[in-house]
Amino acid sequence: MSSTVSSDVSSTIKETSNENSAISDGCPATPDSSLFDTAEFDNKLKSGLPTVDLFKQALSSVRAELDRRYREGADISALITGRSWFMDELLRRAWHLFNWKNPSELSLLAVGGYGRGELHPHSDIDLLLLMRGDQSADNREALSGFFTFLWDINLEIGQSVRTIKQCREEAVKDITVATSLMESRTIVGPDADPQSLRIEMIKLTQAADVWPAREFFTAKRDEQIARHNKYYDIDYALEPNVKTSPGGLRDIQTIGWIAKRHYDADNLADLVTLGFLLPSEYEQLIRGEKLLWKLRYGLHLLAGRKEDRLLFDKQRELAAMFGYQDDNKSLAVEKLMQEYYRAVATLRELNDVLLQHFDEAILRAGEKAEITRINNRFQIRNNYIEVVNSGILKRFPFALMEVFVLMAQNPEIKGVRASTIRLIREHRTQIDEKFRSDLRNTTLFMELLRSPNDLTTQLRRMARYGILGRYLPEFGAITGKMQHDLFHIYTVDAHTLQVVENMRRFRLPGAEENYPIAAHIVTKLPKVELLYIAGLYHDIAKGRGGDHSTLGMEDATNFCQRHHLSAWDTKLVSWLIGKHLLMSMTAQRKDISDPEVIHDFALQVGDKLHLDYLYALTVADINATNPTLWNAWRASLLRQLYLSTKKALRRGLENPIDRADRIKDKQESALLKLKDKGLKEDHIRAIWEYTDDEYFVRESVANIVWHTESIERHKRENPETETLILVQDTADSLADGATHIFIYTVNRHHLFASSAAAMEQLGLNIQDARIFTSSKNYCMNTYAVLETDGTPIGENPQRINQIKKLLCEYLAEPSAHLRLAKKRRSRKLQHFGQQVETAVINKHDQPWSTLEVNCIDKPGILAAIGKVFAEQEIQLLNARIATLGERVEDLFYITDAHDQPIADPLAIEKLQKALQQELLA
Repeated sequence: MSSTVSSDVSSTIKETSNENSAISDGCPATPDSSLFDTAEFDNKLKSGLPTVDLFKQALSSVRAELDRRYREGADISALITGRSWFMDELLRRAWHLFNWKNPSELSLLAVGGYGRGELHPHSDIDLLLLMRGDQSADNREALSGFFTFLWDINLEIGQSVRTIKQCREEAVKDITVATSLMESRTIVGPDADPQSLRIEMIKLTQAADVWPAREFFTAKRDEQIARHNKYYDIDYALEPNVKTSPGGLRDIQTIGWIAKRHYDADNLADLVTLGFLLPSEYEQLIRGEKLLWKLRYGLHLLAGRKEDRLLFDKQRELAAMFGYQDDNKSLAVEKLMQEYYRAVATLRELNDVLLQHFDEAILRAGEKAEITRINNRFQIRNNYIEVVNSGILKRFPFALMEVFVLMAQNPEIKGVRASTIRLIREHRTQIDEKFRSDLRNTTLFMELLRSPNDLTTQLRRMARYGILGRYLPEFGAITGKMQHDLFHIYTVDAHTLQVVENMRRFRLPGAEENYPIAAHIVTKLPKVELLYIAGLYHDIAKGRGGDHSTLGMEDATNFCQRHHLSAWDTKLVSWLIGKHLLMSMTAQRKDISDPEVIHDFALQVGDKLHLDYLYALTVADINATNPTLWNAWRASLLRQLYLSTKKALRRGLENPIDRADRIKDKQESALLKLKDKGLKEDHIRAIWEYTDDEYFVRESVANIVWHTESIERHKRENPETETLILVQDTADSLADGATHIFIYTVNRHHLFASSAAAMEQLGLNIQDARIFTSSKNYCMNTYAVLETDGTPIGENPQRINQIKKLLCEYLAEPSAHLRLAKKRRSRKLQHFGQQVETAVINKHDQPWSTLEVNCIDKPGILAAIGKVFAEQEIQLLNARIATLGERVEDLFYITDAHDQPIADPLAIEKLQKALQQELLA
């Protein structure tokens, strides 16, 4: 390899540079001497400076300059095309360092994104060395030296060496190759020659028999559908990929590829000339593309590598970089992400319009039109709805609502014709306050809500076409609004529509298997549309500041009045929104085995009809917040609360069960069952002497029998062993679908802490706990646990023995097992795990204190809390464990060492500081 460049080589570089200065999208890559002075670089090459060092220095200098310009707000298009221009110049100079044989038979091509002239800081630099015939043997040394040199200067390239014939063969086999070659651009080679290698290659690889336009369109459309399905077809994933998520850069590129293949369009602007895009739509497309480019550039810059995912930590950094600031309504990162979500929604909408246009122009060209007239405004053409003429929406604005009702009423309609989609987009500005109050429109919307078919499909279509957010401005305000936590995995608007979809799923055949109560309830509701309205409005006021439930009640009331619902219906909808968190919070944070809790909840519900509506809303809401939240344990809690409340309502709120009667009833039922098993009553009573009334109030008869029988056998067979540990899957109301671990032992210091530490060590997730310590100092503690994959332990003797053995080991020496080894936290937990909220609540009529702990779920939480209790001599009477997604909201009922509530402010402060320290460690 030569370390210098001769004068004739310098002139060759100049010629090839001038010939190939246009990038594939039609935008000239303007030479920028302030970025890279080619003349100065050539002079340095001539001077004999070390070549590798010189190229590395140029790369480093240009990267730093482009990054500086980015941070200062330079035009993003200039940055990514400027990087591409610089890379062209550098590669030309690298090429001419080597002696190529038959150079007129060789070309160096940029392909893929680089072929489009788009390079971000760590984009792939994909190169194709194209040969007329197989020149690789003659140029083996130059080929090896050239690519080795590029690696030596730290360029991460993707390279291929092919003849024109081989390009055709690969393109026929693989559409991704055909697509990449379609975007190729000559870096070195005689591209101006009509017989140039690239032009010959393009003619062969884009011939009519290589991915004909119909097949190409179908393949690219299916490719996009498959890619979207990987993201569950959700535009608003909370950590989206700016390149491949729905509405991302790949969607824009897909449109460009189809247009180029079928119409030989050089760039997106040609779609305006071809009549597929309006000038205003083209501007929206370019604005959206630039935002995605800006985000992608920033991601590469912050990560120091190729990174296209908007991860939580990078979202915060980008928000700060772009100048967003927190305020009392939303975080800076939420503002950034709302801009992103709204941009991709627009891009997704335009992608839909264009793909529908292409479908009609490519796949359905020449298709015999089968037209069915629906009314004077709409007709169905080959299963797609369209207006009968272009003036319909202007003359009859209510048709903007009618089209969606007609689609819901006619399931055979597959979609909307592209021309009609465009008209909807053009005329949606007619939706104003007068439109919203028009009786025709309010009637049509209620008709849609009452439709038995395709409600959520049409609501989503209305949202995508910009109709829903205009008709319901309060919905428009939450469009793209994220909730920056690990609890919600969708934006507020996506979550809202998912809630309604879940409600609709309750009516589908087979719903009884997963949602037996909800499926039964929904078919019996007198007006199911009221449930859908509650679903639409339950989170409508998120992000405004204040209580979103209270604000949402006002919005829902206005909606109901505007849509002429009765006063009773309006009150029901408003009540549902105000109470939409009540049932889940009661089930997960209160002791629903306590008759007083059920009585208080029933008082708030009032009657079975309100209970039915609230249950259906709650189940739909939980499943739409984060699908992982819904498991057998959570389902069992809501089922128990529903059934217990239903009984209380049937019995009458003025006649709650007396506590003493409940205890007596349970004892008598358990006594009969135990006698049937052969136990003597005096033995049973002797065991119960070591329990208190609270045990019989909160435990089921089945568990009382299980515990008593096991304790009696244990005392008879192992009289010298203090501790009994039972492990069993159960259908008990504590956690149906979970496994119970029952511990019976003499009370001792650090018992809860060591038990929790053992279960953490075993990889068991504690879902709930019942902690009973009797006046005779015996503990009867039950933990409901699941494996890490959310399943119960099941019939697994080896696993059960492992659990019993480790628990016995830990309980034998509790103080020796208070601290677990540190476990590596996930990336998300590292980002969100710095928030720990604690509160100590004292009520004058309770002989205990309630400790509330809210934090991100992570390994060792209960063990850490137990350690603090042990160190501060705090007695644990009961616990309420609630894991909501990746967040825990736990309640502990505690006293001090003297069995008194913890009321001293200094003691409370000491406890809270210790918890903060342990949980943040």
